[in-house]
Amino acid sequence: MKGTVGELGEFGLIRELTSRLTTTPAVRVGPGDDAAVVAAPDRRVVASTDILLEGRHFRRDWSTAYDVGRKAAAQNLADIAAMGAVPTALLLGLVVPADLPVTWPTELMDGLRDECQVAGASVVGGDVVGGDTIMISITALGDLRNQEPVTRAGAQPGDLVAVTGWLGWSAAGYAVLSRGFRSPRAFVEAHRRPEPPYHAGPAAAGLGATAMCDVSDGLIADLGHIAEASKVRIDVRSAAIDIPSQMNDIGQAVGVDPMQWVLTGGEDHAIVATFPPDVKLPARWKVIGEVLNPSALPQVTVDGAPWTRKGGWDHFGDIES
Repeated sequence: MKGTVGELGEFGLIRELTSRLTTTPAVRVGPGDDAAVVAAPDRRVVASTDILLEGRHFRRDWSTAYDVGRKAAAQNLADIAAMGAVPTALLLGLVVPADLPVTWPTELMDGLRDECQVAGASVVGGDVVGGDTIMISITALGDLRNQEPVTRAGAQPGDLVAVTGWLGWSAAGYAVLSRGFRSPRAFVEAHRRPEPPYHAGPAAAGLGATAMCDVSDGLIADLGHIAEASKVRIDVRSAAIDIPSQMNDIGQAVGVDPMQWVLTGGEDHAIVATFPPDVKLPARWKVIGEVLNPSALPQVTVDGAPWTRKGGWDHFGDIES
């Protein structure tokens, strides 16, 4: 499609975006009305929202609009799964400059739609506004399906700490991109399009997970959220975490210990959870630590000692793309 957003106009853009969408049985009223209607059989709705700002959360010279759409959907839908819920719907708020080519928001919508399909959800509506820079606001909804939500506050001393999904891949990909390279491609793609293990969240709830979180800020930071909410200490065993040989190669090339990426790199959206020690976990879960009684040490330790190197995402302390 040729032309700019300004030439197409607000309602033309909305028509073009909504024409690309698919739906699911949970959607009773989709885009085109004053509001969407999404079934909530459980009578409880799990909701999460995020904002992505160009230049801070993504760069157009690093990621296509389709990549940004996949990533924007993934990071919100992962929050739903990390509560033990099944994603059902996603809402989009989009700010774009008038001179932006129409192909950019349409490809963004394609990415949002396709990631929703992976998670079993659909885009059900939103809003578009003109502005000086691109900003994307996503709200995701989910259904608990008669299970109790798994919060960050339930971890107990003696519980196992286990993770499923990638750790450190997005951070390694960011390191590659920031040095002007585009390979190894698997790590670059992990940064552009994370692959959260959506189905693992509800499955963990069914297995009796006591606390859960997606790894968006970094493993130590996110385990810190669980430890703080649960009033416990968590110790991570570094030897239990596998580091791929290619990640070691990247680390050697850029002078970074890859364990730094694994422990403090965010945006992989793996799921980390605590489980009672007698739970038999499926092979997809890797036990990486244990929950302990609180002590004078930091709330999260690595091999029994504080992790002293900087890491973890803080929106008001770091700049990343």
